[in-house]
Amino acid sequence: MDAQGILDLSRWIAEAGLRGVPETDLIGGFCERLVAAGVPLTRTVVGADTLHPTIAGHVVTWDSSGRNAAEVRRTEYGGDGSDPDIDEKWLRSPFHRLYTSGETMLRLRLTDGTEGGEFPIVDELRAQGATDYMAIVNRLGPRAAIGELDCIFSSWVSHHPDGFSDAQRDALLTLTGSLALALRGHAMAHIANTLAETYLGRDAGHRVLRGHIRRGVAEELDAVLWFSDLQGFTRITDTAAPETILPLLNDYAELVVTAIHRHHGQVLKFIGDGILAVFDRSSAEDACRAALDAAEEARERCKELNARRSAAGLPVTRFYLGLHQGKVFYGNIGGVDRLDFTVVGPAVNEASRIAAMCRSLDQDILLSSAFTESAPECRERLISVGRYLLRGVGRPQELYTLDPEASPPP
Repeated sequence: MDAQGILDLSRWIAEAGLRGVPETDLIGGFCERLVAAGVPLTRTVVGADTLHPTIAGHVVTWDSSGRNAAEVRRTEYGGDGSDPDIDEKWLRSPFHRLYTSGETMLRLRLTDGTEGGEFPIVDELRAQGATDYMAIVNRLGPRAAIGELDCIFSSWVSHHPDGFSDAQRDALLTLTGSLALALRGHAMAHIANTLAETYLGRDAGHRVLRGHIRRGVAEELDAVLWFSDLQGFTRITDTAAPETILPLLNDYAELVVTAIHRHHGQVLKFIGDGILAVFDRSSAEDACRAALDAAEEARERCKELNARRSAAGLPVTRFYLGLHQGKVFYGNIGGVDRLDFTVVGPAVNEASRIAAMCRSLDQDILLSSAFTESAPECRERLISVGRYLLRGVGRPQELYTLDPEASPPP
C-alpha cells in the first residue's frame, strides 16, 4: 500500500467509527479494503477485554481462507466458566507474550523451518497452510482505559507464498492504531449502555443516555408498581454463615428480575432485600396482566430454587409481593451532583405498605383494589382477603391475592 492508500483507509475507518458502524462491519470492511489494495490477508482476529458483569471480553474474526465468501463472526469469552481451558489458551498465546513483554508487534514467518510448540494457535495456522503471522497490541493509556479494557489485540495471517511485504507490515502497524481508536469508541458506547442498564434499569438507562438527566424533570406515568422483599431475611442474616448471604440475595433477586424482565417490566431499585419495579404498558389492563403473570412465574421459579437450595443444605426463603396500580412521577430526583432515576408519589408508598401486609395476612402476594379494578379480565384469578387500613394511608382498601383454585393462565 502506498501513502495515499493508507490515508484513504484511515479516513474510511474514522468515518465508519463516527457513524457507529457495528464492529463486525467495521472489521470486515477494513479487511476487504486491505485485500482490494493488494495486501494478501486471509485471516484476522481482533479482540479486547471489557467492563461487563458476566462477560470478560470478545473477539471478532474475519476469515477468507475457506472456499466460500469471507466470514465475519463475533465471539464472547470468559465470565461464565464455559471454557475451562481459557486461561491456558491465553498463557500460550502470542497476545500474552506481547502483553507481558511490552512489545508492540510479534512477526512469525511460518515457512522458515523454525520449530513450533511455543504458540499452539500459530502451529495450527501453519498446518492449515499459513505462511506469515503478525500479532499487534495497541495499548490504551491510563486515562483512556476503563475496567479491563486497557488494550486492543489483533492478529493478521497470510497464506501467500511470500507472506506480507515489509511495506505491508508497516501499513498494518499504522492502520491498526486508527482501527483500535474506532473500536475503543464503539466499546465505550457499549460499556456505557451496559452500565446504565445494569445499574439504573433498561428503560431508565436508555433515558439517561438519551440526555434525560436534568434534576427535577419527571414524567407522570399511570403504571403498575411491584414492591417485593424476602420473608424472614433478618432471621436468616442472624443465623446463617455470613458468606452465604450474598449468594442467597443473588439467587432470589435473579429469579424475580428474570420474571419481571420476561414480562416487560422495569426493575428500578434494589432496597436491601427488596425490589421496586414498574410495568408501564399501552393500557392499564395490559400492565396489570403482565405484572400478574410475572408474579406467578416468579413464585414457580422460587419453588424450584428452594428445592435446589434445600438439597444443597442452604437456607431458603420466599418473597412477599405487593402489586398496586396508580399515578407516579418517573424521573431524576436528588442533589445537584448525585441523582437517582426512580418513581415517587403516594402510589409508591401504598405499594410498599401492601407488601408489608403480606406478613400479617400470611400471604405471599397481595394486590390492591385499584389493581383489580384496572384489570377486570384478571379478576377470576384473584380472591379477596378483606378490607384493611394501611399504615400511613388515609383510606382503607380491599386487598386480594391469587386464588389457589383458579386455573393458571394459558
